[in-house]
Amino acid sequence: MTAQHLLSTEDLVSGYGATRIVDGIDLQFPAGGISVIVGANACGKSTLLKTIARLLPTQEGAVVLDGKRIDRIPTKELARTLGLLPQQPVAPEGIVVADLVGRGRHPHQKLFRSWTADDDRAVTEALTATGVLELADRAVDELSGGQRQRVWIAMALAQETDVLLLDEPTTFLDVSHQIEVLDLLTDLNATRGTTIVMVLHDINLAARYADALFALKKGRLIASGAPADIVTSELVRDVFELDSLVIDDPVSGAPMVLPRGRHHVRPEPSSSPTPSPATAGADR
Repeated sequence: MTAQHLLSTEDLVSGYGATRIVDGIDLQFPAGGISVIVGANACGKSTLLKTIARLLPTQEGAVVLDGKRIDRIPTKELARTLGLLPQQPVAPEGIVVADLVGRGRHPHQKLFRSWTADDDRAVTEALTATGVLELADRAVDELSGGQRQRVWIAMALAQETDVLLLDEPTTFLDVSHQIEVLDLLTDLNATRGTTIVMVLHDINLAARYADALFALKKGRLIASGAPADIVTSELVRDVFELDSLVIDDPVSGAPMVLPRGRHHVRPEPSSSPTPSPATAGADR
């Protein structure tokens, strides 16, 4: 099992240039759990994740790992604890799976130190854990979307971090591969104790797979907690500006959001009583 780390933000503000996207967020991700950040498009989900990963600088406040601001942690030291899988990673043309996964070992390399047996072990374990060991000699370009995403996750695992950040890991995948990837991440969390923090755009998948849910609106955190405690029709209306019905998912028992659009919605039951046959006959 991996070590447990406390990852949090304190009054965090970040963005691009003079544009403030993340606006004063305080949160703490449960150590050893699966946390999911949700919200409407352009609400600051990915910006928050990039700031936590130190790809974007903080403008105010701080991202804190085990009591230390991450901007004060040396880059390689941070990369041995915290890994990131971005939304649309790009592999070098023609690279094979084993070589791409091997790049995850970079934070463990030292000057003048060659590849070691420990690196071989880490890569093999990552390939095995993600079910792509038999693809080790295949070109990444030849793989299906689901297979490629598994390979990218394997690269992150080869980094051997205790905390893994993922920005919409199910993007561009069909529903079968979405479930496959989320099941894989759940397996890794259960077997390795990896703390997982990810952004998902599907509120129902987020509610099913998350231990803790964090809902953003216009760069601010408006709700956090266990999905069963916070996912309500009121929250969905506030976050997504969507009228909905929230029920228990018959498969998982987690909250399930059923959107109400302008079409294909059953009319509300009439509140007036249905006439009895005797009354109906008397009216004729």
